[in-house]
Amino acid sequence: MERKTIAEALRDGLREEMTRDERVFCIGEDIAIPGGWGGAFTVTLGLEKEFPERMINTPISEAGLFGAALGAAMMGMHPVADVQYGDFLLCAMDQIVDQIAKMRYMSGGRIKVPITMRAPVGATGRGAQHAQNLESIFFSVPGIKIVCPATAYDAKGLLKAAIRDENPVLIFEHKLLYGSKGARAESGAVDASSEIPEQDYIVPIGKGVVRREGTDVTVIGTLMMMHRALQAAEQLAGEGISVEVIDPRSLVPFDWELVEASVRKTGRAVVVEEGPRRGGVGAEIAAELAERVSDYLTAPVKRVASPDIPVPFSPPMEDFYRPDAARIVEAVRKIVS
Repeated sequence: MERKTIAEALRDGLREEMTRDERVFCIGEDIAIPGGWGGAFTVTLGLEKEFPERMINTPISEAGLFGAALGAAMMGMHPVADVQYGDFLLCAMDQIVDQIAKMRYMSGGRIKVPITMRAPVGATGRGAQHAQNLESIFFSVPGIKIVCPATAYDAKGLLKAAIRDENPVLIFEHKLLYGSKGARAESGAVDASSEIPEQDYIVPIGKGVVRREGTDVTVIGTLMMMHRALQAAEQLAGEGISVEVIDPRSLVPFDWELVEASVRKTGRAVVVEEGPRRGGVGAEIAAELAERVSDYLTAPVKRVASPDIPVPFSPPMEDFYRPDAARIVEAVRKIVS
């Protein structure tokens, strides 16, 4: 066992999968520049030395990047496509939504599209075009699996599972959880490092985990919001409120069995997300819970999310925009009162 950051764990996962399967290759923007950072957040640092022909730099053209990845996947390769910021997925919406997500369905299953798509998300002082959480946009697109690792252990395990999957998988990675060092170190970063086993492992897509057990209320959150939920739970414990924290890890497919069992036990639920409240993933989870476990709910499901505005650039405004532990504490207090 060795303790590693998310960036280091993802790098190890890529290395292991490229060693295991010669069909796996990485394609993206500035991912293999000699002397460079290894992508925007150091994940691919040094891999161009180990796999010089399977680390492909592209122009800043996301439509071209994903188009090339799609063609390679249809011909039997397993591309890992990397954009510098998740916001740039929007530049390739036709390729991702109309081609990658639908090709297997439209071909009656004859054409497989084993693409892994990696996208950094989260507000980190870079302004409205480099800070969005786009989970809700792709959550509504049939044909794409979505995972959101909040720890290094899960990041590596989910990446390896995604690469071995024969369907498109989109991995959202929060910039404040990478643990990147040097010039790419992030102000306000949270330690998401984990003890990583030496032996091969995967984290199954679609299986969540209980991060903290509790009896009074269930709080559901991914990525940075899972860590904020744990902070809130610790504070609320001092007030005699027992919070169970659920990390779904995967949004598509979603581990309803785990979440339902928790809400049946606690009778209350708070859903936390960093993206805007309107039309968010939290809205869908809340609606599903209202249908699935209404007989067990002792209070309406509460949502904690960002306001329906673009992400501000000003640091104080960004702090106001992004949900924090205090906002989760307030929501829990209201639901248990």
